[in-house]
Formats: sequence, C-alpha cells, structure tokens
Amino acid sequence: MRFENPSPAEIESLLRKARTIAVVGLSDRPHRTSHGVSAAMQRFGYRILPVNPLIREALGEPAFPTLAAAEASLPAGERIDIVDVFRRSEHVAGIVDECLALGLPAIWLQEGVVDAAAAGRARAAGMTVVMDRCLYKDRARVGAGGT
Repeated sequence: MRFENPSPAEIESLLRKARTIAVVGLSDRPHRTSHGVSAAMQRFGYRILPVNPLIREALGEPAFPTLAAAEASLPAGERIDIVDVFRRSEHVAGIVDECLALGLPAIWLQEGVVDAAAAGRARAAGMTVVMDRCLYKDRARVGAGGT
C-alpha cells in the first residue's frame, strides 16, 4: 500500500489550527526524544497530554494511561487535536483503533514510525495522517504565529 503524507500546506494548516496534542509514549526522562520534542511543542504554545501508563506526569502535566482517559480529562468543548506517536511501529494499529473509537481528527507518526496499513485505515475513516515525520521539525518550519 502506497502512502503519501499531506501536502506542506495541509500540514501547516493542521499545525496552525491545533491546540492540544496527546503524545503517546511520552517519556518523563529529559534525555528522550519524546520529551525534547514535546517540551519544544509546549514552548510553541501547545498543550501536551502525556499518554503513558508507566509514568505519573511529564512536562508539568499529569500522564494518562490511554487516549480515552486523556480525552475525558479535557473540559467540555475541548478535544485532542493531534495524537503524536512515539511508539514502535507494531503498536500503531492499536493506537489507530483507539483514535478511531474516539473520533479523533489527526494522528502523527514520528520519524521511523511506519505502518502504511494502519495509516490507510485512519485516512479512509477521515483522519489526517502524517507518517515518518518529526512534529517539531515541521512546526519549526511553520515559523512564528503557529498557535
């Protein structure tokens, strides 16, 4: 199955509209890539929701064991805008299933995280899907005025 990421303009639009990012696999260890990328996204003004059942908090935010728990924690009228995935590729299908069950609008698979079949299912269900790209690098390209 051939997969193509959204156009640069579509990615920029997604990043400008998004406010809340659930980071699946966010580590509470500062030397981990997931921590550094998420901290940078916080500095850009995004709210980060750590999704990792093995930690209590990260980056000053409470951690949640599942996407459903993270989504349920938000005030009425707020949603998870992007699910950023820092898990190995073999976990993507289950994460996509959870996103689809919750009706979440976008999933972003970080560099090296690839599952074309799961990405295709997500896209066919109407989700925006970005795969094998770094959220921070793309956000940095957008420049000032993102969120």
